[in-house]
Amino acid sequence: MSLKIRLSRAGSKKRPYYHIVIADIRSPRDGRFIERVGFWNPMLADENDRVKIDNERIQYWLGHGALPTDRVARFLDAAGLFKRKPRNNPNKAQPGKKAQERIAAAKQAEEEAKAAAAAPAEAAAQPTE
Repeated sequence: MSLKIRLSRAGSKKRPYYHIVIADIRSPRDGRFIERVGFWNPMLADENDRVKIDNERIQYWLGHGALPTDRVARFLDAAGLFKRKPRNNPNKAQPGKKAQERIAAAKQAEEEAKAAAAAPAEAAAQPTE
């Protein structure tokens, strides 16, 4: 039986509240689970109160082969229970193709404006004989 440490949604519409549960990977997100080991309330303002985890039970289940989902791995990494692999996607922060074209066009126009402003200044600086 493959186990996951994952989130199970609770709460009402537009007021999410999640239980951190140990579940078989075949069961649905909000369906049957083996044990509830914590909670996450993203609506709370204080970051320290948002996540509560039962450290002993998490370590027990990690020892029995349960793998956390990415979001739960973030919580466990912050608590020092699980080392999350760093992820790197440098292209995610890049602007889109059209925005890059606009930036390049603006930069070129700015350089042309500087060159045009510098040309009359150079002509005035040359001595006439």
